[in-house]
Amino acid sequence: MDVNQAKQEHLLALKVMRLTKPTLFTNMPVTCEDRDLPGDLFGQLMKSDPSTIKGAETLMLGEMLTLPQNFGNIFLGETFSCYISVHNDSNKVVKDILVKADLQTSSQRLSLSASNSAVTELKPECCIDDVIHHEVKEIGTHILVCAVSYTTQFGEKLYFRKFFKFQVLKPLDVKTKFYNAESDLSSVTDEVFLEAQIQNITTSPMFMEKVSLEPSIMYNVTELNTVASGELGESTFGKMSYLQPMDTRQYLYCLKPKAEYAEKAGVIKGVTVIGKLDIVWKTNLGERGRLQTSQLQRMAPGYGDIRLSLEMIPDTVNLEEPFDIICKITNCSERTMDLVLEMCNTRSVHWCGVSGRQLGKVGPSAFLSLPLKLLSSIQGLQSISGLRLTDTFLKRTYEYDDIAQVCVVCPFMNES
Repeated sequence: MDVNQAKQEHLLALKVMRLTKPTLFTNMPVTCEDRDLPGDLFGQLMKSDPSTIKGAETLMLGEMLTLPQNFGNIFLGETFSCYISVHNDSNKVVKDILVKADLQTSSQRLSLSASNSAVTELKPECCIDDVIHHEVKEIGTHILVCAVSYTTQFGEKLYFRKFFKFQVLKPLDVKTKFYNAESDLSSVTDEVFLEAQIQNITTSPMFMEKVSLEPSIMYNVTELNTVASGELGESTFGKMSYLQPMDTRQYLYCLKPKAEYAEKAGVIKGVTVIGKLDIVWKTNLGERGRLQTSQLQRMAPGYGDIRLSLEMIPDTVNLEEPFDIICKITNCSERTMDLVLEMCNTRSVHWCGVSGRQLGKVGPSAFLSLPLKLLSSIQGLQSISGLRLTDTFLKRTYEYDDIAQVCVVCPFMNES
């Protein structure tokens, strides 16, 4: 039996239409010069065409809207909407009509039907309508499977289905980079800077409605994508936040550990999960899309067993005059240490005090503040180096060079 004949035997007709924003009508203008044989005939026809723009008839883009003629492509993060209609084309009453809509992806099969209950009967020239919505979360080929089962007046149970295939494409290319940096001299842990590069890989411009970072539980986030202008900040990308096809934008965020985790160096040291990006955009005619990345992870900074940072240091000091600094020593290991401090002079920096001083025991994740005095014998920007810590329990030594830099000036050069 021919397949088309088999379809015609069914009493019901199934029609499916994707619901999407209309597009602007495009026409193909045909023009010629006035001295040619047609004269101004083509020009008059285009002026009388209701689909063209008055005064700009030769433009391909018209002022009318057209409905989509096929399923087309859909982008990841957008909402797939579809209208399903089952119409009784016969002159007979049909009973127990059940319409099911499933979406088959490469990894799963989803049921999109709003109701799983059957319609008792459907009279001639009547129809059953249903609208389904689904936020697309996978890339690749998707197949919409619409199945209809019903019973005729004579008790015969019939069944048929149709398949509608469409592609889900990737709209954005997102790349991330992490930078670990000292937040300030009084902080035990590092600030983390996240650079997110977002590229529009579609063929049409996008309006970037929101690009934000949802941090993990241990961090607070500060967006660095605005420039202070009066009371309100202005976006670094300007007032019109459009991203043209194949264009790339760079967004920057600063993450800082929360106060309750700031002193727990051992805890923060093992944290690799930073958060996830939330991106919302709109296309030409207002269709909305949204993407959330998976949890972003970075390489945790390695401080070793002991971390030495500076709480206080002057910006400028006088040549050959002692000045004070305050060091912060943090035990990042899971064991107690018994520390001894040694100070080694360098060519430009000379420590004041007794080397080999006992600092005592420091527990896991504990810290101590240590005031020190030193002087510099050379002018210019000098690096502070020459500290050495020794754990007497395990006989391990930790050396610290280039701890910080200080500007050394000669006070006599400022005198007139």
